[in-house]
Amino acid sequence: MASPWRSSWVKAGGINTHYSEAGEEGEPVILLHGSGPGSSGAAGFRFMIPALAPLFRVYAPDQVSFGKTDMSNPSAWPYEGLQSLVNHTSDFIEALCLRNVSIVGNSQGAYVATKYALDNPGKVKKLFLIGSATIAWAMGVPQIFTPGLKALGEYDGTEEKMRLFLESIVTDRSTVTDELVKSRNEAFHLPGVPEARKVFESTRTKVSQDPEWHQRYSLKGRLENLTTPTRFVWGKNDTFAPPELAYQLQPMIPNIEIEFIENAGHQVQTDQPDLVHSLVIDFFSN
Repeated sequence: MASPWRSSWVKAGGINTHYSEAGEEGEPVILLHGSGPGSSGAAGFRFMIPALAPLFRVYAPDQVSFGKTDMSNPSAWPYEGLQSLVNHTSDFIEALCLRNVSIVGNSQGAYVATKYALDNPGKVKKLFLIGSATIAWAMGVPQIFTPGLKALGEYDGTEEKMRLFLESIVTDRSTVTDELVKSRNEAFHLPGVPEARKVFESTRTKVSQDPEWHQRYSLKGRLENLTTPTRFVWGKNDTFAPPELAYQLQPMIPNIEIEFIENAGHQVQTDQPDLVHSLVIDFFSN
């Protein structure tokens, strides 16, 4: 069976970057995946890519330290943490000569999308954000330990633990197929990826302990002034980034309304694909 998207490569900021693309016409849409082990553009948006392709040119990059993007050279590793991912997103967009982009970001990808929009005024047409503890924390919402974070912390490189993690971010466990578990686990073990991930995780400690790093990560004083048209949805059954975070975040960002989606976990686009696709298409087409 033919894949509903093309597997492509581009040099972005000197990094051999893998991305999945589909669609021949329409405005460009970038899909930015979350941070779980083995995550990638195709894995995070496997239902959305073909759904948007008839109307848009869709690009789902594997961010630095994820997917098939080449991490064999330590120079590509994310020493600047999340800012490395933001910079790589900028390099990716420039490498493909894309203009007037709209971006969908899930989880950590929502933070990367938002930070890119804030750092590059006028370059993003619209933002569609999906459940993001990373954004909540960057606005000062206290971190809480959740079942999803527990499953993430227990991942040990095996398919068994990968399955448990993937089941923690959705409500519809039938979407966690053997093929998905296998492909994501294999992606985590690609050359340089485990080492790059360790570098990335070490920067999280710096953010919590070093005021300069924390300031670099924080969105306080910026997100509440974001002028890019933005839609934000959150799974009502999210056990990774529970709605409690969104309830605390909402008063901090009166310019952006958070909408809650029933029967959906952390990957709302996986649990409620038809609804999310219609929301994205309607928002980006208007």
